[in-house]
Amino acid sequence: MRRILLPTLLACLCASAQSAVTSVDVGAPLPRFSLIKPGTHYYLRYFRTADGASIPLDIWAREVRFEQRDGKQQMHIVQRWDGAMASPTAPAAVKRLDSWFETATFRPLSHVRITERDGKKLVEGFTFAPDRVSGMPDLADNAQKALSVPSPEPTFNFETDIEFLQALPLAEGYEASINFYHPGGGSAPKRYSFKVSGSGTIAGPTGPVDCWLVTTDYGTPGADSTFWFAKGSQLMLRQESAMRDGKVLVKTLID
Repeated sequence: MRRILLPTLLACLCASAQSAVTSVDVGAPLPRFSLIKPGTHYYLRYFRTADGASIPLDIWAREVRFEQRDGKQQMHIVQRWDGAMASPTAPAAVKRLDSWFETATFRPLSHVRITERDGKKLVEGFTFAPDRVSGMPDLADNAQKALSVPSPEPTFNFETDIEFLQALPLAEGYEASINFYHPGGGSAPKRYSFKVSGSGTIAGPTGPVDCWLVTTDYGTPGADSTFWFAKGSQLMLRQESAMRDGKVLVKTLID
């Protein structure tokens, strides 16, 4: 009887370990932070409709730098969004994001977002503290200067989730609970679940690329989103997100 029970018990323990949710907390070194390399990646964002049409949205550049700041090496992520749907009556918007982080842990320090459209510029700046996210008091023309959003625990910056997820130990059955906040967004900081749901391939310039499939519903049933992260580098190659109107938002690497 013991010989029968022992393998069963070990199998149950292994299954339990695989199904356990990992709480990723601000301040702890991320297991695969070394996979985040300096450089720029470009993504095309477009909508795919139910009848198969593709509607371009914008080109999205994401650059990672490691720079000295305040006497320490910090990670600096700079993004630029250039709208593709410009017309004489609807000029394309340009959005620029500038974010600083503690290296190894990805703890956010500051975040500035500047959006330009129709000759108008919207400036938004934020700082991250252990118990809240606040508007930058000294940033010129900061529309979010008075912001003060409490957070029961330190939070990560949701606008840099692609690089953040790249630094996690993705593997079959891995699931992470992450406290994210979109600076200045309508929702308060809260935990979201991201799970490796399996493996898949995606077409690459030299052939199929083996990927981890990571899924989330962002805490809203029906708002399902799937990421394709290349095994090895864990670079995000594609993301597809279901929209309420039936469209699918696609983000695809075009380097």
